[in-house]
Formats: sequence, C-alpha cells, structure tokens
Amino acid sequence: MASRVVIKLGGGLITEKGSMKKFDSDSMERVADSVSTIVEMGVPVVIVHGAGSFGHLLAKEWSISGGLDQKIAEEQRMIVDQIRSDMLELNELVIDSLSDSELASEGLPPSEWAIGTGSGFQGDITNFERVVDAPLPITFGDVVNTDDELEFGILSGDDLMVRLSRELEVSHCIFLIGDAEGVLTGPPNQEGSSLIRILGAEEEFDGPHYSDIDVTGGISLKIDRARKIASDVEEVWILDGRSPERVVELLSTGETRGTKIMPY
Repeated sequence: MASRVVIKLGGGLITEKGSMKKFDSDSMERVADSVSTIVEMGVPVVIVHGAGSFGHLLAKEWSISGGLDQKIAEEQRMIVDQIRSDMLELNELVIDSLSDSELASEGLPPSEWAIGTGSGFQGDITNFERVVDAPLPITFGDVVNTDDELEFGILSGDDLMVRLSRELEVSHCIFLIGDAEGVLTGPPNQEGSSLIRILGAEEEFDGPHYSDIDVTGGISLKIDRARKIASDVEEVWILDGRSPERVVELLSTGETRGTKIMPY
C-alpha cells in the first residue's frame, strides 16, 4: 500500500496555456474523481499544480523569472502582485473542483511560506505532513521573494515536487501532463514518436519546450527533477493527465501505461 502520493498537475493539463486565464474544468473534474478514489483507498495525497495560462503569460512578458530589472522595477512589482492574485484564483478553482468530488483541501501559496527558487528553496513543509482524513494540502508554482538583490523569482512546481517528495514519507511521485501518454521519443503527434516506458539515465527524448509561453524549463526541467526524486522515491512516473485513472491503476496493481523514471 502506498504511504503517500505527491501528484503534480501540469499547467497545460488544468488550463489552456495559450489563452489568458482559461481553466480546463473538464480535465480537473476527471483528476478530482481519481484523487477521490485514491483517498478512499486510504492513501494521503499532496497536490502541486502548475500555473499554465494563469501565470506563465505575464511572467514571460515581464521577465519575472530573471528577478528585478531596475529599468522596469515599478511595473514588475505590480505584475508580481497580479500573478500572485491570479494564482490564488487558479488555486481556488482547483479547490472547488476537489470540493465537488467531496474532497476537503487547503491551499498553501508558496509566496506565504517559501523563500528563494530552485529545489533548494527555504521554507517549512511540515504543513504537508497530513493524514488521509485531513484536508488535502495543495500548493503551486508561484512568484516568491528571494533573499538577494533579485527581490523575487519563480519557484517552479517541479522544484516544489523535489522537496516534498524527498522530505515527506512518500511512496509515489506522479507528474500528470496534458499532451502525451508520458515521455515520448519525439514531440506529441509527430509521426514515429513513441512512448518511453522506462526512462533511464541514458535514454534520449525530444520533448517540446514552448519558449514563447514556458518560463520554468518545460518537460526537460520536469524530467531532470523527476530523476533527482527517483534517487529517494522508488515509484516516480510521468503519466497522461487526460487519463488520471492510471494513477489509481498504478497504486492498485503496480503498473500502468506511462513512463517510469529512473535516477541519474
């Protein structure tokens, strides 16, 4: 039986990344149904979600990931406040979807408890150590303060996954993406692209990075962080979030269709 499952909901799964602040309620409803089943199995769940079109578009336009630019400092600070507000709005939509599946959950915005970026960020994660009958803790990629001259930066949901998966008692770390069955040998929908069932350190892939939208590294960052997590967690998977029931199948049988990530 799984001890705890940490699930990352990709921004491209729960939003339409190219359309400003457009929530994909149908995708989130399917995810919520599967999470409800997992909780009924007696497994504690932690959820991390991406920003998608609620964060990436403004962050890209105003170069928020690079920190403070003195030439546009006043405008950037206003944008940081806007992105944080938009992310709280997205988080509430996620919470509402879980509530519709009779799941209580609580948002834990990183801007309120985390300092710095990258997987070595500072911040107390003891609030995520909850038993199955407590509200699900939910956090997300966000703009956080830094303790240097940059003033702020973007803490990726993938970096949150590293600390949560390594420092909590976790048996399964799952990344749900919105455009493929898992890691592919080429871009989705390209002829000849096929699913990589086990991604070892030497396996090659050619996943897309939408540089006009993504501000945190796309699939390459996700795979790098997943490989780091796999050094401490045995079951690390990248699965098709359009079929979230595969998470339930994995927990029930030990296998499913997707990509299992091996450590470096």
